[in-house]
Amino acid sequence: MVHQPHPDQPADTPAIRSGASSAPEAWLHQPAQPLPGNRPGVLSGLRFAVKDNIDVAGWPTTAACPAFAYTAAAHASVVQKLLDAGASLHGKTNLDQFACGLNGTRSPYGAVPNSINPLYVSGGSSSGSAHVVATGQVDFALGTDTAGSGRVPAGLNNIVGLKPSRGLISARGVVPAAQAVDCVSIFATTVARAAQVLAAALGHDAADPYSRSLPLASAPFGARFRF
Repeated sequence: MVHQPHPDQPADTPAIRSGASSAPEAWLHQPAQPLPGNRPGVLSGLRFAVKDNIDVAGWPTTAACPAFAYTAAAHASVVQKLLDAGASLHGKTNLDQFACGLNGTRSPYGAVPNSINPLYVSGGSSSGSAHVVATGQVDFALGTDTAGSGRVPAGLNNIVGLKPSRGLISARGVVPAAQAVDCVSIFATTVARAAQVLAAALGHDAADPYSRSLPLASAPFGARFRF
């Protein structure tokens, strides 16, 4: 399922806010030097961030709960795939604690403001990931979506939020909220970018009991399709 930006915005125009300011609350871990891609690939030159319930080796995972925090021993499967595709990882983002919440205010590290109007909520739980994409700090970001946690902040920040079919992207290395239905989601400024990231991130993972080998349809729907 994909949330697309409002139709008043041209489809080929990024949803970056002109002159938008960075909210420090959006980031929970932002190292001085990003983690570079492992080799040249289809995502070379692109910057990304991940929600802080997704493991990155050597970096803290908090799920927005200081008492829960640990240092990850290995990359989440999806992080490894994106680094192998050439993207560089610039940090980890804030969230409603343990990915439980839809407004982006339930974090002890602070509420993430809406990128359009800071008086409004950002939506959650993937609040930080939506914010850093909408403000142009990264080219795409990962969130999670169990019951709207990816699509809601995408909608409130007027960017693309893609929730793939369950099991299309491995959730190994993701702190579970409801493991049978948790999905890694993608934030981007265009559908084309989100689809590009999805193509690099998908794949069966034998270490994830919910992973599935699912083919992607490559032909567009006909003109008569309505949703």
